[in-house]
Amino acid sequence: MRVLIVEDEKRLALSLAKGLTAEGFAVDVAHDGIDGLHRATEGSYDLIVLDIMLPGMNGYRICSQLRAAGDETPILMLTAKDGEYDEAEGLDTGADDYLTKPFSYVVLLARVRALLRRRTRGGATVLRLGELTVDPGARRVTLNGGDVALTAKEFAVLEYLAVRAGEVVSKAEILEHVWDFAYEGDVNIVEVYVSALRRKLGSGVIVTVRGAGYRLVRPDV
Repeated sequence: MRVLIVEDEKRLALSLAKGLTAEGFAVDVAHDGIDGLHRATEGSYDLIVLDIMLPGMNGYRICSQLRAAGDETPILMLTAKDGEYDEAEGLDTGADDYLTKPFSYVVLLARVRALLRRRTRGGATVLRLGELTVDPGARRVTLNGGDVALTAKEFAVLEYLAVRAGEVVSKAEILEHVWDFAYEGDVNIVEVYVSALRRKLGSGVIVTVRGAGYRLVRPDV
């Protein structure tokens, strides 16, 4: 597995690179946004660890440009910021996960492995729910015959709701089955992903059950 780290704090970048290399990953490092975008565009990576605050070009722009070019490589964003707006902005540009500094290496490694598992997992049963089809093996979603582009985390949330279609699923259950065990953030992060799914699938596909959680309904059109 090949990982690109784009991080301007050289000591942190070196530490992460050494740790991931010891785990068997092939690691490349860039210390500014322009070089990071160039490497991400020209190289072939299984995952990108991307800082937001970078010289030359920030992580939001890098992520946005990669997604606009059709690059679906999983992206784990790093930032010293700690706010819901920043997280939502990162997710809106196409990031798959988000980690706030300072963090432990164990947590970062767990997130990396979780993203890679979701990318490479295959052989699962295709879920057909009316006009909505969720194919875990191909990581493909179609609605009314057309493809719906989702990030890895959006897909994981939708997949779990689809498996439990018709049932009320709590935020805690979604966190337990979609996020890694090392996640210690706010449970309301689930709302960010549900909102993103509603924008892409339509507001009526995922229903909020006040005080209980969410329910996926069959989008029969």
